[in-house]
Amino acid sequence: MQFGRYFEEFEVGDVYKHWPGKTITQAEDILFCSITMNQHPLHSDDNYAAAATPHGKAMVVGNLVYSVVLGQSVPDVSGKAIANLEIESLRHANPTFHGDTIYSQTRVVDKKESRSKPDRGVVTVETIGYKQDGTVVCEFRRKVLVPKRDHAANEQPGRPEPRL
Repeated sequence: MQFGRYFEEFEVGDVYKHWPGKTITQAEDILFCSITMNQHPLHSDDNYAAAATPHGKAMVVGNLVYSVVLGQSVPDVSGKAIANLEIESLRHANPTFHGDTIYSQTRVVDKKESRSKPDRGVVTVETIGYKQDGTVVCEFRRKVLVPKRDHAANEQPGRPEPRL
């Protein structure tokens, strides 16, 4: 199974449909908010959310949604990356609620060889995350620095061999 891609394997216009999806629970949302010190009751207080929002229920914090969508793209896009260089844009298009399942896909929009280092290149991608009903919830564009195949080191660095 391939994990990530080399520079040569990216083609402008390619679309990668990431798998599997991820159902976000209220417990995960509350834990993420706790870890990141986001104490807004919109994510943890159903009574508050019912009274204070037009949606009438608690919503998943946007940074968790973004993190899930970004993580879903790693095996297809940045699994071999040297670095994530830039998030050019990030848009939370629609709310995500506890119990929603997030799916995602990425489109390659540009690729350029590095001008200073011949062993790598920069790939620009646009990723969308969407719910089980197809509603887009998150969109972002990023640049990823990836190695060229001929200059790649060990395919799985740090992996030990079993002692038989």
